[in-house]
Amino acid sequence: MTEVKASGGTITGGGGLQFVLHVVRGRWFSLFASFLIMAGAGATYLFGTYSQEIKNSLGYDQTTLVLLGFFKDFGANVGVLSGLIAEVSPTWFVLLVGAAMNFTGYFMIWFSVSGKISNPKVWQMCIYICLGANSQNFANTGALVTSVRNFPESRGNMIGLLKGFTGLSGAIMTQLYLAVYGNDAQSLILLIAWLPAALSVVFVYTIREMKVIRQPNQQTVFYHCLLISIVLALFLMAMTLIEKAIPFSHAAYVVTATVSCAFLFSPLLVFIREELVIWRQMKQQSVGPAYTIAEDHENDPPVMVEKEMNQIPQVPKEINNSKMTSCFSNIFFEKPARGEDYTILQALLSTDMLILFLATLCGLGSSLTAVDNMGQIGGSLGYPETTVKSFVSLLSIWNFFGRIFSGFVSESLLVRYKFPRTLMMTLVLLLSCIGLLMIAFPFSGSVYVASIIIGFSFGAQLPLLFTIISELFGLKYYSTLFNCGQLASPLGSYILNVKVTGPLYDREALRDLQKKGLTRASVKELTCMGNQCYRLAFIILASVTFFGAMASLILVARTRQFYRGDIYKKFRGT
Repeated sequence: MTEVKASGGTITGGGGLQFVLHVVRGRWFSLFASFLIMAGAGATYLFGTYSQEIKNSLGYDQTTLVLLGFFKDFGANVGVLSGLIAEVSPTWFVLLVGAAMNFTGYFMIWFSVSGKISNPKVWQMCIYICLGANSQNFANTGALVTSVRNFPESRGNMIGLLKGFTGLSGAIMTQLYLAVYGNDAQSLILLIAWLPAALSVVFVYTIREMKVIRQPNQQTVFYHCLLISIVLALFLMAMTLIEKAIPFSHAAYVVTATVSCAFLFSPLLVFIREELVIWRQMKQQSVGPAYTIAEDHENDPPVMVEKEMNQIPQVPKEINNSKMTSCFSNIFFEKPARGEDYTILQALLSTDMLILFLATLCGLGSSLTAVDNMGQIGGSLGYPETTVKSFVSLLSIWNFFGRIFSGFVSESLLVRYKFPRTLMMTLVLLLSCIGLLMIAFPFSGSVYVASIIIGFSFGAQLPLLFTIISELFGLKYYSTLFNCGQLASPLGSYILNVKVTGPLYDREALRDLQKKGLTRASVKELTCMGNQCYRLAFIILASVTFFGAMASLILVARTRQFYRGDIYKKFRGT
């Protein structure tokens, strides 16, 4: 009979099947599935890699390409629909809708670019890319919101890890497409179409809200995952730099992709070990069977979940039996205290949310503009195509470091020193200004450093935004509120990218044509070369970001007393 050894005990063949079920139906495996789904939910960050292929294949100018970038950002950040759907439907439905949208949107883009269908109109391409990008909100809502509710006391670490894997997804999928398809930007679009959709379908019934279990070594498990993710990020960064310097064979790309996948699946070993410890404790304490039937949060058929050990009291979900009042009567005058459960309207119309909206509009709007134009920035400064792809990959990797830094470091500073997360956001926005100015005034190697700074600061803003919303306005309507909170991002991108950066770039490109004695009609593609192409635009972006940092200081002052208290007290039932 097969035995699985553990320190202090064994699992025999009969109990082995029960243990496998215990793992698959547990919180930790659900978190592992969330890691994989989030690792495939960052296709929007690869726009800088395949945007030139769209531009060349369909004959677009920079303004049209920027318009596509806006609709990509619009779809990626307008997640209110996914949040509202999640309020009234189970997680598996949210994930399936997202998978269908992802496959449909990106597959139509691939059809168009590869010439398998006639060239679509610009508005059709805008719909395709908006549909595909919007699918990542369904992955976010299904995986991230569920994981935060399953681990409420570690939400900073949780959001940092999950959004960190999303930040790495660009570099991971780059390695995969090089291994599977070779250096073909069109095939990258095809990979983006089927891989994230397949992940959501495979794990569709795994991710669900479960009863919360307090475990004393929970933070240790998260730090193990952090270490694995950092090693993965360093490996991807090293491979990105080596691939730039040394030509890789197809076999070498296959080895690199295999090692990347091995690191990506490593957290499963940590989670199995953790579940094994829980399993042994339950057996030793004779607390009954490994599972008990519990009502699933989403009113699905009863599912097997781990029996509670030192269970944390859940945040009450029922409305108090006190006298019901009109929804609108308490929006402005009878709001809950910070940290309690706000209604959707109370949160959206609060001063705190409005300030957060303004800071997000300035910060994420500028960062998204820089991310979307990174490929063209490298081209305008005369870098070869392989180097431009390195900029995009470095931006993706440092996006990851920014996310885990803001998640883990802000959580540690908050717990130990009561350092407000809102102040961390101010510091991140100021850092972003430096990266933007390095593109406005480039020097030798400055784009490398700027891509690192912009990627880091862009990544750091998202976990801070999502965590601050959960802390200030509660978890009851978090599915909708965190999606509403990022609505400022596409608005900022539209203003700063479509209305500012794109036209300024085209103006400089037309000046170059005039110097050569050419007109717009004489060239298929409008291209600008030189330091002046993005100078004025990025000076404006840096100024706007600085204004957002100053606005966020107001929120720091307003929430100072809140963060000095014990914001997780209610989850400990004390």
